[in-house]
Amino acid sequence: MNISNISNPFVVSKSIPNELFCDRKEETAILIRQIENGRDVVLVSPRRMGKTGLIHHLFRQEPIQDRYYTFFIDIYSASTLQEMCYLFGKAVFERLKSKKTQHWETFFQTIKSLRPAFKLDAFTGEPSFEFGIGAIERPETTMEEIFSYLEAADNPCIVAFDEFQQIAEFQEKRTEAMLRGMIQNCSNTSFIFSGSKQHTISQMFHSKARPFYQSAQLMELQPLNCDVYADFATELFSKYEKSLNRDVVNQVYNDYNGTTWYLQMMMNELFSLTPVGETCDITKLQTARQNIIEIQDGVYQTQLSMLSPKQKQLLQAIVQEGIIKSVTSAAFIKKYSLDGASSVQSAMKGLIEKALISTVDSQYHIEDYFFAEWLKKNY
Repeated sequence: MNISNISNPFVVSKSIPNELFCDRKEETAILIRQIENGRDVVLVSPRRMGKTGLIHHLFRQEPIQDRYYTFFIDIYSASTLQEMCYLFGKAVFERLKSKKTQHWETFFQTIKSLRPAFKLDAFTGEPSFEFGIGAIERPETTMEEIFSYLEAADNPCIVAFDEFQQIAEFQEKRTEAMLRGMIQNCSNTSFIFSGSKQHTISQMFHSKARPFYQSAQLMELQPLNCDVYADFATELFSKYEKSLNRDVVNQVYNDYNGTTWYLQMMMNELFSLTPVGETCDITKLQTARQNIIEIQDGVYQTQLSMLSPKQKQLLQAIVQEGIIKSVTSAAFIKKYSLDGASSVQSAMKGLIEKALISTVDSQYHIEDYFFAEWLKKNY
């Protein structure tokens, strides 16, 4: 990719050009080694640490790109096997559209349960994927057919399921066992199971009672090294004839605990605030935060409006504490005039389900740092 066409080098989208991707050299090498040796991988970290970006970065590496067919399926929004099957089939099909005709003709022949849903353009001969989720009447059968197609591919395949822990919440309680049965019979396909709910996904792969027990190698994605990211950021500023004080990077890193997406978002805004030939210093931090939060104001208002009064009260209490270990302690409840412990537990459950609160090492905090800052400012 020609990065000279990119006006802001601090990319915050999922797919980041190799030239603008910060480090993760060791992690990328480990993933390549695992894949080449036929080992499936569980990639775990809190949300927005960079798992998705790392997977896409892996897929662009020459040893992978030249030898493997790669498929990325985000199942975060799925709540049924039917929905997952739709996302999986669509991802595989879209990946094949750029391949030779014989590839998608074989796909049509293999995925028999969905054959009526595929159409050929009368003028171009291009195939299209024309059906809704409801067209998948037998998701187990369709899933088996997709795996069969991958197993018959002329190159080995890599399938990355993002937010894989979501299958534990599916309506079909046999999903884990069913998928495990299909996956363990795959010899031409390697799998990356990415997850952000660390406790849930850890149980899936480390509990003897679960179907995926010890079926993949665990890899925890840690924050980027602060010095490495500072070098990366200052170099990018320099390439665009701007300067960046390292204390700015250090402050941003500490404010957001090294979480990759927040680092990138802040540096993206700081870069935009710094004219060519000038220096980005610590005085620009407050403006950058305010600009980012103001853009999200409507989203945050909507999120707050969907909460019950008790959930709002608990959320605001956690904002004041920053990090809290026991939300049911008498001291915490009294300090913020909350209702009893059972009421707090119920409110907390709702906040966790809405992905507004995260738990790390048995401690609770607001998952979105910018949302927390918006709450402090407005409430």
